[in-house]
Amino acid sequence: MTSLSPTDHQDLTRAVDLLENPSFAAKVTNLIGAPVEKAITMLPNGVSEKLVGTTHKALSKAMDLAVSTLDERYRGESADGAHRVMTTVSGAVGGAFGLMALTVELPISTTIMLRSIADIARSEGAPLSDAATKLACLEVFALGGTKHDDDGVDTGYFAVRAALAGAMTEAVKYLAEHGLSSSGAPVLVRFLAKIASRYSIQVTEKAAAQAIPLVGAAGGATINLLFMDHFQNMARGHFIVRRLERTYGKDLIREAYQRLASRN
Repeated sequence: MTSLSPTDHQDLTRAVDLLENPSFAAKVTNLIGAPVEKAITMLPNGVSEKLVGTTHKALSKAMDLAVSTLDERYRGESADGAHRVMTTVSGAVGGAFGLMALTVELPISTTIMLRSIADIARSEGAPLSDAATKLACLEVFALGGTKHDDDGVDTGYFAVRAALAGAMTEAVKYLAEHGLSSSGAPVLVRFLAKIASRYSIQVTEKAAAQAIPLVGAAGGATINLLFMDHFQNMARGHFIVRRLERTYGKDLIREAYQRLASRN
């Protein structure tokens, strides 16, 4: 059996540490000093349900724009810091105006984050012109959250990928044949709906924290910075795993990942 080189083993260890870290909700709880679930109960009625549609629209609008603005010829490090600055500014706006600004701020911050995710994918050797890479960038928004109603499937990294596998396979095939010109195609809508249902949970956590009266612009900026940092970590881990899968095969990497995760 082929074994990982020392460098690749170190990279996989880093990926496990990133992907199995505390959720965004735990990080927000530490920031605001109270369980984020309590903040969610303070949201106006119906807000959580509306956020599913809002996140779906944000993801749909962000996908092509975010990926197409990157230059595949560049092979340097990803510009994580620059993207953190941009999303911090949009978070300050959201924090200053509260829930009223969410429909404007969320598409902006989602686009910036997806651009950063695609930048990280490129830095890990993933071809941005490939349909699977574009969808794998969106897949990051489904990682690192908490979801308990997926037909018994837990929220571990490979469990989330398994839950999305069928919809992703259909979407990759469609994009390979038709490109991004028909984003309203049923197969793409189904894929985005699965991503949005998970992403909306973390968006709800973000919105609840930013809606706390004492948070304000500075707190909103900090929460958005946490949001960006969280998804950058998910992206780095995700595309390290995908890079290693291309080299060693999916089965070997999954087994090695699970061995490392079990030690945590």
